Amino acid sequence: MSRVVSPGWILAAVLAAGAALVDVRVSALLALWLGAWFVNAQIAGGRGRLSRWLVPAIFGLAVLALWELAVRVFGISPVILPAPSAIAARIAASLPVLWADFVQTALKGALSGYLLGCGAAVLTAILIDRSPFLQRGLLPVGNFVAALPIVGIAPIMVMWFGFDWQSKAAVVVVMVFFPVLVNMVAGLKASEPMQRDLMATWNASYWQTLWKLRFPAALPFLFNGLKIATTLALIGAIVAEFFGSPIVGMGFRINASIGQLSLDMIWAEIAVAALAGSAFYGLVAFIERRVTFWHPSQRRQ
Repeated sequence: MSRVVSPGWILAAVLAAGAALVDVRVSALLALWLGAWFVNAQIAGGRGRLSRWLVPAIFGLAVLALWELAVRVFGISPVILPAPSAIAARIAASLPVLWADFVQTALKGALSGYLLGCGAAVLTAILIDRSPFLQRGLLPVGNFVAALPIVGIAPIMVMWFGFDWQSKAAVVVVMVFFPVLVNMVAGLKASEPMQRDLMATWNASYWQTLWKLRFPAALPFLFNGLKIATTLALIGAIVAEFFGSPIVGMGFRINASIGQLSLDMIWAEIAVAALAGSAFYGLVAFIERRVTFWHPSQRRQ
């Protein structure tokens, strides 16, 4: 039986032929991309744990290789776009500076604000669940606060809390509070009415029902909010440092490097922020799999 050719491969072949007619360099880059695509397509068909790791790894390496070759082949100025090798060299040469910036922004500002904001959101969601007045009055106010632009909040927080990490943590609290609050409020309503009636027949108190039934049912919703907040926390801390910071921090370093046209340092800070954000998200997702192993979304196919 003849194998049906995928329309995606037909389109890729047409693009490759067109690129070869335009520029040999473009066709070489496109050939590299198609080769990585073919390898990934073969690996993605597997169901093992190895395939889940190899597919994103090959994709990421292919992007970096294309980036490096494009910079070298087309002679792109490092002021416009530095090569990944130049960024890696800058990271290796600036490890103490990058580590100090990471501690100031990610650990002091983002992590502390994340813990405070998420903890406050969970407690507030329980209060809203207990009080219909707060449910009608506080949620619209929270929606209004969530819509406030960070570029307007950050200078105010700097004036209120100073130039150190406390003002960045305050910005992070404002950014992560509402997404976690909304998900937690929705999660507390996720249990079935029959389940709540059964708890009532056992004469369970509100707190017993909350702890043994409603809070476990809300965990998938809560972790959705926590995962969204991981990215918001780091972004908020970095942007807040643009409006006032000691001479350390990712946002401060990026802002200072812009004036110096030090693009490799900017990309080094971006790489550190991306790795930190990905690791933070992965940690929360790992905890979610361990805590909500019983939920259908966590069951392996």
